Amino acid sequence: MNASTTPDDKSTEGTDGTKGAGDGGSPDALLIRRTMAEVAPIADQVISYFYALLFVRRPDLRPLFPAAMDMQRDRLFRALLGAAEHIDDPEALVAQLHSLGRGHRKYGATAAHYPAVGECLMNALSRHASVHWDAETEAAWVRAYTAISQIMIDAAAADERRAPAWWHAEIVAHERRTPDVAVVTVRPDQPYPFLAGQYTSLETPWWPRIWRHYSFASTPRSDGLLTFHVKAVPTGWVSTALVHRARRGDVIRLGPPAGSMTVDHTTDNGLLCLGGGTGIAPIKALVEDVAEHGARRTVEVFYGARTGNDLYDIETMLRLQQSHPWLSVRAVVDQQTRRRLPDALREHGPWNGYDAYLSGPPGMIRSGVSALRYAGIPSERIRHDAVEDLGVAGD
Repeated sequence: MNASTTPDDKSTEGTDGTKGAGDGGSPDALLIRRTMAEVAPIADQVISYFYALLFVRRPDLRPLFPAAMDMQRDRLFRALLGAAEHIDDPEALVAQLHSLGRGHRKYGATAAHYPAVGECLMNALSRHASVHWDAETEAAWVRAYTAISQIMIDAAAADERRAPAWWHAEIVAHERRTPDVAVVTVRPDQPYPFLAGQYTSLETPWWPRIWRHYSFASTPRSDGLLTFHVKAVPTGWVSTALVHRARRGDVIRLGPPAGSMTVDHTTDNGLLCLGGGTGIAPIKALVEDVAEHGARRTVEVFYGARTGNDLYDIETMLRLQQSHPWLSVRAVVDQQTRRRLPDALREHGPWNGYDAYLSGPPGMIRSGVSALRYAGIPSERIRHDAVEDLGVAGD
């Protein structure tokens, strides 16, 4: 399942002293946003043309991509456009692109590939944004793409000096908790550093080059094992394979860890955690992290599910509650109580002294963020995985 803190609607200052979106933005940013507004209604056409052109001009790049391109197409192209839109916000831009540059290593991307991608991007935009495309707009996009690609190239080069592009990991335990949920434990072939609350991407041997994000279900362990909670969804190639096909002894691949949904140990704020479905996995890891630091901070966990059977890890959470007096766990079952996590959240509190963490389906996160803001928690203290990258949402 990219983790991030939800952004504040504040203007930011660029390296050249220009202001961000809140004040209109730099001239380049305004031209880029104008282009994006024009192509937004026909984004699918732009994406299809971009990749068709790329594979015609550089057929050697086609093997880097999965056979089924739908999701990969959207992710790569929208990531490039999203990065270009934040060209006035260096801090946010670098944070986003560092993770993207490191992550692209597992696909076999190299610095030599970026010029071809940039050329095809410009062609796709100029063809479909014909109303506003001119020499000035093209120059703005060239500057933006040059900056974007260099950040990603530098991040990949730095990552190459300290970590492999991917890790092989053998499945050492596979436990079916429900007909469609499995707890999968793997042993990486070399040390795998990560933080509680982060996630990684997984690739199975049955669907090469198709990677999906899953959160770590524990803090780093002394034996080096990693555990993931996987829910099979009807159209989920990776999730269905991991739940119904994978067995002990099978070998999968892991991408680098990512995400910033981690505990801030410099503060003694309480933790308010909302976990829906398999989104309870990183919440469990955060609880373990607080316990290991021995800070005795108050941790309130709301564990949501559609039915009682979907509370597949409730016994684990209740055992943690028995071991730690500072931890409170509340189960919220939609069909039993006819209420959802945000509704249960409003019945308790106050929450203004808490840092909030959310993990679960995109709809739960969106409604949860709204409820948390209404409850008085500032945006900068609300953390969750980026909605478009959530493995718990299906793959």
